[in-house]
Amino acid sequence: MQDKPMVLDPLHNDGHGTAKGALGRQIAAAMEAITFEKVAEEGFVNARTNASYISQGLSIAALAGTPLADGKDALVVAAGPSIHRYDTARLISESGFKGTIIATDSAIGWCLRHGIIPHLAVTVDPHPSRIVRWLGDPSLDEEKLSSDDYFSRQDMDPKFREDQLRFNRELLDLVNRYGPTIKIAVASSAPATVVSRILEAGMQMYWWNPMYDDYDKADSLTRKVYALNGLPCINAGGNVGSACWVMAHAVLGKRRVGLVGMDFAYYPDTPYSRTQKYREVINLVGENRQDEVYVRVLNPHLGIEFYTDPAYLWYRDAFVEMVPQAECVTFNCTGGGIVFGPGIHWTTLSEFLSSCTD
Repeated sequence: MQDKPMVLDPLHNDGHGTAKGALGRQIAAAMEAITFEKVAEEGFVNARTNASYISQGLSIAALAGTPLADGKDALVVAAGPSIHRYDTARLISESGFKGTIIATDSAIGWCLRHGIIPHLAVTVDPHPSRIVRWLGDPSLDEEKLSSDDYFSRQDMDPKFREDQLRFNRELLDLVNRYGPTIKIAVASSAPATVVSRILEAGMQMYWWNPMYDDYDKADSLTRKVYALNGLPCINAGGNVGSACWVMAHAVLGKRRVGLVGMDFAYYPDTPYSRTQKYREVINLVGENRQDEVYVRVLNPHLGIEFYTDPAYLWYRDAFVEMVPQAECVTFNCTGGGIVFGPGIHWTTLSEFLSSCTD
């Protein structure tokens, strides 16, 4: 399928002289520094804590010697809202796909309850309390729920917006049941809550270091973390979805990688209050200036204008830059979102799955 040229939306104007998304684009341009400041210290503290657990797993390099590296096809399952808008689970289940399925931590619950057992999961985010929820949080209670409305608002998995305590119990059971059959690529930045939960569920851990900065610099944090644990350092694009794609081609040697749920954006009918960064945006500009932060992007393959926040925009731009440099062919089967550009083949999930020969 011929790729259309990469097209970003023009800046919109709200009629009062304020360009929609202008502030968001400025923030996205500074996201590398902002992210480093936010996660660097927390990630290093977690790496020190995790040093004692590394012996209970293996280096990420060991994955290349497992059956997961056989064949040339992989499917990355991320937790973008598009997976709920299409018959994604049925298509995967009925396709007879024999390649490797790699899931973000946030997509594990979706996969398991649809009867899809990922061969490999990936986790990287150092957040101390939120990430463990994707695996089921053994300590979740009403007090925790009342202190953080993230999961009651987020758009990645609507099941988390229902009876959260009940669903958490169901998720605990699912992950405990299938955990021993799932390998997981654990970044040294992962918080203690996540590592403890992985051990409890019996998942086989494969450790790695995220690239925080330029390793060749004398004061590099990445170099400091490597000196601490000696694990391979991987440029994972700053987020777990991109990390899954990197694991597919750079670690497992896959030559064809399909993507589902890789949106990095919100559908136009999604209210701002359902976005992941809503609280941060409100704290920054208030209720009445949100249009300045959220950026509109026209997807030329769909003719639909999605919107995104500065973090997602930065992730997306980094991913689009990485794709042409990879020794694999990338197929976006998401059916939505803003991941398009040079080297990204826009296709349907059915077309990708039917073309796989593994």
